[in-house]
Amino acid sequence: MKPATAAAVFAASLILALPDVSAANASRHSIRVNPVSDGVFEVIARTGNGYLFWCGAADHVQRVLRRPWSSKLYIYRGLGPSETTGRRSAVQFTLDANLAAAVPSDGYRSVNSLQAGDTMSVLRAHEYCFVPFGRP
Repeated sequence: MKPATAAAVFAASLILALPDVSAANASRHSIRVNPVSDGVFEVIARTGNGYLFWCGAADHVQRVLRRPWSSKLYIYRGLGPSETTGRRSAVQFTLDANLAAAVPSDGYRSVNSLQAGDTMSVLRAHEYCFVPFGRP
């Protein structure tokens, strides 16, 4: 292999090996995830579909935070305006049970309730990434 070709191959492989910083904030289905404070992150979806918010949170926890599937996701702040982008629909999540609101006394409501205190395992939330979106 000629030295110039070897250098080009090496440079190309080095570029491909570097992490894509912008990918840290983008999740599956173009869902945005931004840090809010220590232990709290915000999921911003294009629609108010609960599946998208849970999917985005789980994908972020797996890809970026590299936490186990058995970790618990808690809704820190329910559906409301984004604090990080100004968008209309966002949900804030945490993995820290101490930061989470009290778990609702009536238990599990609905994937679309998106209220503070709702909780789900990362594995269960990640399964929503494979639901055909646009369906309730």
